[in-house]
Amino acid sequence: MSRAGAVLLTSMFAALGTLGIVAGPPGLCLGHFSAESPSEMYPSDWSLIQFGDSGTPTAYNLVQADTSVVMRARSEGSAGGLITYQRVNLNVHPVVEWRWRVRSTPDEGDITEKSTDDAAARLYVTFDYDGLGLMDRLKLAVLRGMGYGDLPTRALNYVWSSRLPKGEMRPSPYTEQIMMKSVRSGSTRVGQWVQESQNVREDYREAFGEDPPPVAGVALMTDTDNTGGSVEAFYGDIVFRRAPSQ
Repeated sequence: MSRAGAVLLTSMFAALGTLGIVAGPPGLCLGHFSAESPSEMYPSDWSLIQFGDSGTPTAYNLVQADTSVVMRARSEGSAGGLITYQRVNLNVHPVVEWRWRVRSTPDEGDITEKSTDDAAARLYVTFDYDGLGLMDRLKLAVLRGMGYGDLPTRALNYVWSSRLPKGEMRPSPYTEQIMMKSVRSGSTRVGQWVQESQNVREDYREAFGEDPPPVAGVALMTDTDNTGGSVEAFYGDIVFRRAPSQ
C-alpha cells in the first residue's frame, strides 16, 4: 500500500470513531443506532420490557449525541429494559463490542442485593438455553408469576455498577442463571464515552462451566427503582465480531 493510501485508510478509521461507528473486522450489528434518525421512540426491532411491579418504566429514545445517533435511557426511580431478539453463533462471532456513557451512578446501588439492585447501565446477552434443572425451572416460574415475565432462562449481564469492583462476576440476586460482570465501577470515567469489548463465549464458560448455546438477543437496562433518584445513560452501536485470533 502506498503512503497516501495508508494515510487515507487511517483517516477513514478515525472518521468512523468520530461518528460513533464501531470500527474493526466485519461483524453482526444488533443495535445499529448510528444508522437511525433522532426520535422519541426506539427502533421497531426493539421492544420495551419491564421487570416486576416497578411502576413507570425507564424511558428510551434515539438522540443525537456529539456526532452520532445513540440510544438514551432516562430513569426517574424507574426500571425497565429494551430488548432485540436476534441470534448469534458465538463460535463465529464470540466478541461483543459497544460504547456507553453515564452521567452518574446510583449512590446506594449494590447489584448483589435485591433491595439495592440498581445500575446506571447494563447490557444483557441472552441465550437459547433449555437445560434448566427442576429447581431452576420452578424458581423461574415463580419469578415470572411475580411479574418478571421477560426474565431469560439464562443470560450474561455486563454492568456499569456503583460498587462491584471492575472485572468481578457474581450471580444476580434473583437467579444464578443470570451472571453479572462489572465492566465499569463507580464514578471512574462518568461523563465520558467508554468503548467496551467482551468475549461472550469465554465469559459464558467462566460463568456456567460449559460452552454457550446460541445468543437469543441483547437487552439494555438502566434502573433506579430500588434506590430512587435519577440517572441518564447513552448506548452506542452493539456489534458481535470474530475474536482477534480467528
